[in-house]
Amino acid sequence: MGARIRDKRNVKIFVLYLMQNINYPLDYVTLNDIVMQNDYVMYLDFAESFHEMLDAELVNEACRNEAGDPMYTVTDKGRIVATELHSEILSSLLDKSLECALRYLDFKKRNIKVSSRVEKRDDGRYNVVCIIKENGVTIMQNSTVVDTANRAQRMEDNFRDHPEVVYKGVMALLSGNINFIFN
Repeated sequence: MGARIRDKRNVKIFVLYLMQNINYPLDYVTLNDIVMQNDYVMYLDFAESFHEMLDAELVNEACRNEAGDPMYTVTDKGRIVATELHSEILSSLLDKSLECALRYLDFKKRNIKVSSRVEKRDDGRYNVVCIIKENGVTIMQNSTVVDTANRAQRMEDNFRDHPEVVYKGVMALLSGNINFIFN
């Protein structure tokens, strides 16, 4: 991923924006996983920024989950910061990150794991292997042969960015319900 948010002020704005738009309490581990989805923020930058946001009362502990871990939400002060300052970060970066965060949360609830890989073949072409598992059971596995490493990488990236769309499309095509793709 080429774009990185390095400035801690922007890391805080980024995290607050995501938390504000998700709009329900998250534990630290889940929040970390969401922030790390696109590699825009480094772990240490997130960890330092999160604790500074707690100290500055931009986020607070709202409750505890079943395991006793704190669950955090954005405070009114944090909402103001996220709303007023989010324009300092590219809107496309924020939109993509929020989309990935929401998908991650949905997949986490369903215990869905997504994996992919590119394998070079003996004939010089490439296999793009895409797998979706729900609760440990493979619900989709696809291997596609392509001619170039560049195309293979683009396909793998697209799958990683939008696995739910790929799954929906494959299901629609295989079931003969092509209109399902456009719903």
